Amino acid sequence: MSYEGHLQIWGPSPGPEWGSGGIFGLSYCNRILYFTLAFEAKAFFLGREARVYDFHLVGPGPASGGDTYNAVYCGGEELFFGGWVHAPVVFKGKTGTSGEIDFRNKHSHVHVYDTERDEVRLLWKESAHHESRWVGEISEIVFSSLRDSLFLARGDGHENLGIFELERGGKMHRLSDLPGLKGAHFLDYACFDIQGDWAGGIDGIQCFDLQSAKSYRYFVQDWTKVSVDGGGVLWRGSGYAISAFARYYHFFRGGVLVGNPVEPELERPTFLRLMDFGVRGAPQPSPQRSNALPIGGGILAPFSSMPHGGLHIPDVSVVRDINEVRAPSVLIYISPPQARIVGVYGARITSMTKAGSKVLIGYNTAPNLGGKDSSPLDIGFRGITSVDEEQLINRQSPPVLLKFRGNNVLNEHFGGIPLLGYRERKLVLLSSRDNVLEVFESDAGTPPELLSSESYSIKTGKNEIDLGGFVGIVSFRVRERDSSLRLYVSLQ
Repeated sequence: MSYEGHLQIWGPSPGPEWGSGGIFGLSYCNRILYFTLAFEAKAFFLGREARVYDFHLVGPGPASGGDTYNAVYCGGEELFFGGWVHAPVVFKGKTGTSGEIDFRNKHSHVHVYDTERDEVRLLWKESAHHESRWVGEISEIVFSSLRDSLFLARGDGHENLGIFELERGGKMHRLSDLPGLKGAHFLDYACFDIQGDWAGGIDGIQCFDLQSAKSYRYFVQDWTKVSVDGGGVLWRGSGYAISAFARYYHFFRGGVLVGNPVEPELERPTFLRLMDFGVRGAPQPSPQRSNALPIGGGILAPFSSMPHGGLHIPDVSVVRDINEVRAPSVLIYISPPQARIVGVYGARITSMTKAGSKVLIGYNTAPNLGGKDSSPLDIGFRGITSVDEEQLINRQSPPVLLKFRGNNVLNEHFGGIPLLGYRERKLVLLSSRDNVLEVFESDAGTPPELLSSESYSIKTGKNEIDLGGFVGIVSFRVRERDSSLRLYVSLQ
């Protein structure tokens, strides 16, 4: 295809911010391949020729940022893209090995690119002009053809958070004061998460009629009551959302909430555990800072091994804990009632799109950091992998090894590992005490259901359990806490 000659691996280069950004907003729109390279603040439009936009319409350079949430929407000849950008960027410098960035020139933005005219226009921008605070980033865009406007999510920031509507002329007004980070079309609604607080993650779903803008709100009061395996989930950092099978799917750290948030009396949203590695400690693997893709009529959902990390934290034990990689990045393909692991990759998958028969996967070898982890360079190696669609969703599931720690899982539910597609399914558990392991088997049906539950006696030392009798998604619970416990799941 015409874009292939313009692609490369981007190594560490100037882009002051926290750690690394990535390939975001990856979209194949009207024969143009678009993506933003963050943190360099470069928007690429690749067709017969390559065009690179440096965000000069927002402010003077040098700039950094661009987008780190995949705020993009392709509508015919128009491609809307949003996010945030420092223009110009101000790096405070480093004190010893830690560094900080100045946020006073950080802007939230929305642009439109005319694919026929090869023209970029700035629709809206906003800044708090504050050293350490910023206005809500644009983290999701849903276009309403009925109102000819954009519904925007803003959940990352300190001011002007919520759900907003942006009119063609650039007028912005708030639809909800409840912060929302990610969302998607659902029937004739635009739905987004409800961020109760940044650390805890999502508490529910808010939806807006795409014609009248009337709002509907669904709150989850008790996660154990909507959970398929009966366990709760903490640190529900919001990931991507998508609609399929006349249902709304919202993925977050720990799994996915699926159902009908507008009319819960028809089907109350249900929590299905997926790639949940514990109630405390490392926030990964996670669907955060990525996007789902509808291919073959199903849902391709990435869970990245390390979307976030932290280095300059006072407690060194916390640094070691949150930076330990316990699983590779995986692609899970959901076609109810089944879910399968169909891809295994490195540090994180930042965005995906479909171009012809190819699935393009944006990747990054480094995480997004925070606090005093700022540096004058984007520290990651970033690129795009091309995979054949048919081969991806119908090939044999690739081998994968997953590791769980007792000091993270405690005696709460964890796991959510799809077993379908593997011939050998083995669990190895290293225990410092006699214990009981509970195994819960679920499906990815519509709605998801619990298939079975089993209990296994665990002896001090090494224990091996054959998971060959399970065909669905398995999650676990250790009845008594064992902080030194190690549990491995090997799938081949």
